[in-house]
Amino acid sequence: MTSDRWNEADAKALAEPELLLYRSRLLGADLGVTNFGGGNTSAKIAGVDPLSNERVTILWVKGSGGDLGSMDLSGFAKLYQDKVVALESRFRGRELEDELVPLFDYCAFAGSARAASIDTPLHAFLPFAHIDHVHPDSVIAIAAARHSEALTREIFGGELGWLPWQRPGFDLGLRLRDAVRANPKIRGVVLAGHGLITWGDTSKSCYRNTIDTIRRAEGWLEERIGTTPAFGGARVASRSAEDRRAVAAQLMPMLRGHLSGAQRKVGHFADNAQVLEFVGGQRFEELAGLGTSCPDHFLRTKIRPLVLPADPAVAIAAAAETIARYRRDYQAYYERYRRSDSPPMRDANPVVLLMPSVGMFTFARDKATARIASEFYCNAIGVMRGASGADEYLGLPEQQAFDIEYWALEEAKLRRQPAPRPLAGRVAIVTGGAGGIGGAIAMRFLADDACVVLLDNDEAALERAGAEFVQKFGKDRTRAMRCDVTDEAHVARAFAFAAREYGGVDIVVSNAGIASAAPFDQTTLETWRRNMDVLGTGYFLIGREAARTMKAQGIGGSIVFVASKNALVASAGAAAYSTAKAAELHLARSMALELAPDGIRVNTVNPDAVLQGSRIWSGSWRAERARAYGIDPSELEKFYRERSLLKKNVTPEDVAEAVHFFASDRSAKSTGNILNVDAGNAAAFTR
Repeated sequence: MTSDRWNEADAKALAEPELLLYRSRLLGADLGVTNFGGGNTSAKIAGVDPLSNERVTILWVKGSGGDLGSMDLSGFAKLYQDKVVALESRFRGRELEDELVPLFDYCAFAGSARAASIDTPLHAFLPFAHIDHVHPDSVIAIAAARHSEALTREIFGGELGWLPWQRPGFDLGLRLRDAVRANPKIRGVVLAGHGLITWGDTSKSCYRNTIDTIRRAEGWLEERIGTTPAFGGARVASRSAEDRRAVAAQLMPMLRGHLSGAQRKVGHFADNAQVLEFVGGQRFEELAGLGTSCPDHFLRTKIRPLVLPADPAVAIAAAAETIARYRRDYQAYYERYRRSDSPPMRDANPVVLLMPSVGMFTFARDKATARIASEFYCNAIGVMRGASGADEYLGLPEQQAFDIEYWALEEAKLRRQPAPRPLAGRVAIVTGGAGGIGGAIAMRFLADDACVVLLDNDEAALERAGAEFVQKFGKDRTRAMRCDVTDEAHVARAFAFAAREYGGVDIVVSNAGIASAAPFDQTTLETWRRNMDVLGTGYFLIGREAARTMKAQGIGGSIVFVASKNALVASAGAAAYSTAKAAELHLARSMALELAPDGIRVNTVNPDAVLQGSRIWSGSWRAERARAYGIDPSELEKFYRERSLLKKNVTPEDVAEAVHFFASDRSAKSTGNILNVDAGNAAAFTR
């Protein structure tokens, strides 16, 4: 049951704009009340015109593209209420209503920078100080039922009005106004197939009206459906959680490969109880085929999902044809309903893929979009559950769905989005990711919009690094996992984790390292084996698992080894380290030879003397190298700088830039290559 979260102690000192924001965030905090980025709220607030000094009414309404749960005051468009209402004189009919949207800019109050939403008329033409428009699963279940109007009367009596489906816009705002004029005692309106409009004289009364309406719908559905099995009862039993994760890790890279074209996709996996109940139901395929109802849902998920076979072996064998068939069906849908002025067809790939016994996969241009699509489809499942249990579920008719999906205003919104950065849609794994060089590499990738999985054997350092990146780049872009690169099972689990979290991997940076120094005749077998294990076997295991995952995807990839100047030039007193680094270099060359036919590039970056932020220099290695050169440890950085041809220090960020070059398409025609980052060392010149 939806909670009433209003806290009078929090609200009592707030001015009207802050109260509107408080109400908005309360509503947006519950995805069962309204979807991410969906819904809008408004308040008509008295103000003073800065030019005329006259008192005016300002319409504060959530602007285009914002999210109720996370917005701030800048997310509201501020408009002269009387100017918006006066636009009715320019209204030339429903088929031409879009021509009024640019005129909202001329209604902006005091240079309001936020673009007004297409839902603005739904708020402006209603004679109430405070209005909420939300998409609660329970109310949409009623709105998407065949007998929606009769059910609205049955549940709410005469307290709520009802309007048939209509695309949001100016005309719908006028129809809402007329409905209230005809029924002045109603306290809200159910919009068929869409959502709910409610209002109040104060922010508090508006919020309470919204929550009470949702709770009444929830209570009625619970009583009406009772213990009736959802979706016709169970047909396919769910696999164990462990099996579901294993299937997802195996399947997602292959799916990602088929779905990635000009723009690589990032995946999200969901196997919560709600999803499993749906995909295991008798009526699952029937209901999934009807498509979603609420326009906010299908704009994120496409009109309908792709259903995969329940048997993983069959799903893998049939994936290419299953996805190709979906694309052909989508092309036919576009051709059936396109209009003379429709925008060109967009990506024909599915966004949502459903698999009985396993769960739901979503793929989109970035992780956040894939996760949000998953959340939206969970809302759609809730709607189908309620509507099909209480009555008969209706998806939105395809022509109307097409007209929303290829609406000129939606197309304009898409075109306003910034161009993707060079690593958008790419997934990277960085070993030694909690160290100075590894952290700098991850930071460089994240700055270019990649998703990054940090692997490290130091759990405390890993936790700190992961928290830092989440704070800087958000919860979707970074994952962290402890991994001992010398342990075959650890490495396999890490790549399976990356597959489940993001769908696969495009870039693998093998950077985990140790360092040791001792005269050759004093080098212990333990030291020798430890260097070979971490710097040899570790790089082999990471490289092998990377190759397997990238081959499964079939879209190429980039593997970068972070080796050392010592791979090319031995240092006295560091035989174990130098030998292991030379092995890394030759392993990279061998991999480059074998993996080139699969479009997988393998290159090596050789740093030298990276003292800043590097964990290997914080232990005995600094003292050992200083002793080898006969200097004090505090002089080591200066010694290396003066030894270089360019007389410069090398930083983790310098190494990260070189790794980024090999990871990105700037080096698309380079494999088997070496890039030294050492400020110039003649002995290390490649020949």
